[in-house]
Amino acid sequence: MRSHARWHGIERMAISLHELTVVTGTSLETKAVARALPRVRCIEAGIALRKLDHSHLSGLVVTCGLAGGLRDGAGTGTLVVPERVSTPDGQAIRCDDEVRSAVLAVARGLGLAVDEGPLLTSSTLITGSERADWARRGFVAADMETGFLRAARVAAVRVILDTPQRELSTLWLQPARVIAHPSIWPQALWLGLNGPRCARLAANVLAAAVGP
Repeated sequence: MRSHARWHGIERMAISLHELTVVTGTSLETKAVARALPRVRCIEAGIALRKLDHSHLSGLVVTCGLAGGLRDGAGTGTLVVPERVSTPDGQAIRCDDEVRSAVLAVARGLGLAVDEGPLLTSSTLITGSERADWARRGFVAADMETGFLRAARVAAVRVILDTPQRELSTLWLQPARVIAHPSIWPQALWLGLNGPRCARLAANVLAAAVGP
């Protein structure tokens, strides 16, 4: 994906790589970041940051990976670069402007589908009627990490995977249980194709914004 011609001339952030920490929730997202940004510190914090020690965070912290779409018009593969992230209890974070500007410049240069709407961070998967409820409140997508971070500078680079038209079972939060539920096995093929693709897109866009 990162040919020199395609990425030449894209605006990059004026930061040192040692200032940046990337936080991911799953091994899939971690592997994508490791390939795209091998010199950057990446912490696999677990779903809803269950494995994260906040005392280890400093400088600029960016979550990178997948999100669940809430709006009908934001399909799989849409890049979400929010200005604001909120939790269901109303806590809000304003995302770092420098990161947003650089990532948006990359996205525009590549002609990617982008949404800058607010991101919701929830400790549970948002499914069914909840998607429509949060969409009506203005949110474009949901993740399970960004809004729970406590750092001086925070940003999010997420790519929508599941949507209102393509719901995922909550059993995927505990993959070991999936084998006992044959009804959701067909989702595995779709996830196997689209999960890595969307995780790579998020990581590659962030890498292009940071620079070589």
